[in-house]
Amino acid sequence: MTIAAVVVAAGQGTRFGGPKQFSLFEGETVAARSVRATRTVATHVVLVVPDNYKGDGEGADLVVSGGSSRAASVRAGLAHCLDADVVVVHDAARPLASAALFRLVVAAVLNGADAAIPGLALTDTVKQIRVDGDDTVVATTLARDELVTVQTPQAFRRDVLERAHASGNEASDDAALVEAIGARVVVVAGEPHNFKITHLSDIDVLSVLERSHS
Repeated sequence: MTIAAVVVAAGQGTRFGGPKQFSLFEGETVAARSVRATRTVATHVVLVVPDNYKGDGEGADLVVSGGSSRAASVRAGLAHCLDADVVVVHDAARPLASAALFRLVVAAVLNGADAAIPGLALTDTVKQIRVDGDDTVVATTLARDELVTVQTPQAFRRDVLERAHASGNEASDDAALVEAIGARVVVVAGEPHNFKITHLSDIDVLSVLERSHS
């Protein structure tokens, strides 16, 4: 079984103030750190970057330009995954995902799942809301034991992921597209320290999380 990885690093970082995935963290870029993490399972790594990318490839085997959305960027990378049996999709902005987590999602696919994603149980009460005139009001309280927050890396049978993306639809993650075609998505235990950077100050948060986890 061959495994390829698509590292998604095509965002412009509007909220961050620039492409966050190319900020320096512990002597290397965030994207390079994420590419290196995928190497624990993948023999071929495709990095998807913005059109104006001027870097050195961040250690990936191939660099391709992304599209106008996350899904389009994943499709751009997926087209270069050769004949891999399993494709791992990882957000470059999550540089602290462990080798164990990569192995866990891949193992679930190798054991028969169409896809595997890391999920974390919710600790806060979650309420669905609606707009009522000038007010925002509670519509219902959701059962949090039936909800998880989702991370990357996410692993997929390549043929299933290609079929899911063939629709050209958009989604906040690839698992949603796979769910939409009726494929089986397994949830494995996520990692609390697998933090996704969004704002400039999050680089400092990464350092704190790494020290506390080491």
